Amino acid sequence: MTDTTDATPTPASPASAARSASPAPGFVTATRTFYDAIAEDYAERFRDELPAKSLERALLTSYAELVGVGGRVADLGCGPGRVTGFLAALGLEMSGLDLSESMLAIARRENPGIRFERGSMLDLDLPDGSLAGVVSFYSSIHTPVDELPGLFAGFHRVLAPGGHLFLGFQVGDEPRHHDRPWGHPVALDFLRRRPEPMAELLTAAGFSMLSRSVREADTDRGESTPQAFLIARRPAGTTA
Repeated sequence: MTDTTDATPTPASPASAARSASPAPGFVTATRTFYDAIAEDYAERFRDELPAKSLERALLTSYAELVGVGGRVADLGCGPGRVTGFLAALGLEMSGLDLSESMLAIARRENPGIRFERGSMLDLDLPDGSLAGVVSFYSSIHTPVDELPGLFAGFHRVLAPGGHLFLGFQVGDEPRHHDRPWGHPVALDFLRRRPEPMAELLTAAGFSMLSRSVREADTDRGESTPQAFLIARRPAGTTA
């Protein structure tokens, strides 16, 4: 979907502008390289993932109702755009952002009416308070824990007061190292988290927690850990 607003965007915060002049952290470059290499295989492997997961669909549907039809939502770390497209079909004004141009090519191909752009969710080129919703569906799982406060502060900044965040991630304490997936010469760590510390970080960033859901691993589909989903809200009347 295209942006239908005609208001002049306000500039991003000075902190965001300063950060954009800095080189990308090593883990950002590694993440981009990894997903550029595996994009087509990844998209095919997980093509039926969301249709097979009724709980995730129910939570995303509840999230869409919280945001409201027509709400502007950014899917940050959108990958091949499956969640982006699902939420767009529920009436949200969706856009997608991802590091990987190869992933974005798939997202654009499969969701021709939605705007997808390349960029880092750690350096959001979005005006303060410009969104009704932010979705991070497993896209923070490569971000080191010491980078999470800045990441969540960025989410808070771009959300309008009353806006909602959806966060999904794998539950656990130890990272999983993926080496040479589908035979590609790349490797990357997948970081697991606990819901309670993640909720504490969101609260410290200024969010109010609305929902915490954890489901057990779906071993029939190859999962080895439980999965967590948090919904948080930027309180109405707050400033960046």
